[in-house]
Order: sequence, then structure tokens, then C-alpha cells
Amino acid sequence: MDRKLIINLACTGMVPTKEQNPDLPETPEEIAGDVRRCRELGASIVHLHARIDGVPTYRKEIYVDIIAAVREAVPDIIVCVSCSGRNFPNIEQRSEVLELEGDLKPEMASLTLGSLNFPKQASVTDPAMIAGLAERMQARGIVPELEVFDLGMLEISRYLLRKGMLRPPLYYNILLGSLGTASLSPLNLGTLLAALPEGATWALAGIGRFQLAANTMAISAGGHIRIGLEDNIFFDSARKKLATNPMLVERAAAIARLLEREPATPAEARALIGLAPR
Repeated sequence: MDRKLIINLACTGMVPTKEQNPDLPETPEEIAGDVRRCRELGASIVHLHARIDGVPTYRKEIYVDIIAAVREAVPDIIVCVSCSGRNFPNIEQRSEVLELEGDLKPEMASLTLGSLNFPKQASVTDPAMIAGLAERMQARGIVPELEVFDLGMLEISRYLLRKGMLRPPLYYNILLGSLGTASLSPLNLGTLLAALPEGATWALAGIGRFQLAANTMAISAGGHIRIGLEDNIFFDSARKKLATNPMLVERAAAIARLLEREPATPAEARALIGLAPR
């Protein structure tokens, strides 16, 4: 078990809106403010999505403003950007953010390892897209944040690893609880963990009302966590109390400390994952 806990903050996402939760951060200033507060509470990675006037976008010039604001507010945090296929169908759109240079270049980027159905729409990532994004990330020296919603996606990663299209360090985000993909249960988690490549780092996310249960399951099982308003806008399972990103991180960090696991600093998280020091 890693005694230090990596807390990966998924602060915005593509689906939640300010109408649903006024504390959802959308502008660069709002995102940077949330990241700063969550870093102070124990977050070491931020998983970023970009928006224009509340609408999700892939455009790198919008990411420039967000990453610059985050770097100014929290210079040491690990920056991970989204290459999601939920809204954007072609590889040029999805990989545009990977072109950023210098201090704006992300250290990590999401790579969903297959297509899936969300409750109201499909997210399509076909085999050519997976291979293309993996190739571009490898060429740019950006570590994939491997997103796994079921066992087949994890098996794809093992295939890519054998073919040299992925290489260590390997960081997996396992996302359970979404309708249409694997549910959150100890059995499903154990099955996925048994199939992980040796030496991989893993984190668990629970979608919607499953977020808190997933947090506690991962912390007690020795893994790491993804948390934030992207996956769950409520603080309670009854869906009566709206959350903020700092509220969610603070609760998860408190649970971790009860289980004698201290949140990792960004430097400690880099060492655990195998990223180069910043």
C-alpha cells in the first residue's frame, strides 16, 4: 500500500452547469481559485476541462488561459488535460491541447480506452483514435491518464503496452458507477485491479452518488482517488446539499487521515507515478 494518497481533482468536466451548481468553476480565474484551495487541502493533480461561455471546448487557446492561471496560483500542481470524446469526434480536435509548449505543456492527458454509453449520450473512442492519441502523447512526452470504465478497456491498455504504444509510467483512473458501464462494487474493483499491469498506479472515481463510497473503497484498498464536481455536484447521497470542490477534497483528506494515509504533495505524487520532477 502507498501510504501517501494522490488526490486527483476533476473540477469542472463537460456536463455539470452553473445552473445545476453555482460553485462549478468555468473561467480560468474560478478554476485557478478552486485548484489553489484544493491544493491546500491535499489535491496533487488537477484534471482540466475548458469551456467558452459555459460550453465545453477543445481549443488550445482557451486551455492556455486556464493552465496559465493554474500555474500562477499553484506552481507545483500536476496538470492533466482532457482529450475527451464525449463532444468532439476527430483526433485533431481531441489532441489540439497536446501541442502546448513550455510551462503550458501538460504533464498528463486523459486517454479513454474505448467507447461507452453515458446515461444520455455515447462517448466514442474507436481503436484508431485510441492508438492515435497514445502515439501523440508518447511523441510529446505526455503521460496518459488511462481512463477505464470496464474490464475490456483495461485489456486494451495491456495490448497497447505489448505493442509499445504505451510505456511506463502507467496511471489508471478507474471510473465505476455510471449507467452503461461497470457498477461500483468490491468485486468489480478487485477484478480490474487483478488485471492491472505490474507497477501501475491506480485511482478510483465513483460517478454521481457513488463518489464517496468509491473514495473510501480506494483509500482503504491502498489506491488513490479522483474527486470533484465533474463526477458529482452533490455532497450527500440524498442529493439535497450541493458540494464545492474544496468541500469534497477536505472530506476525502479527512477520511484518508483516519486511515493513516496522508495526502501526497505534488512532488510526492510525481514520485509515486513516475513523472519527472518539476
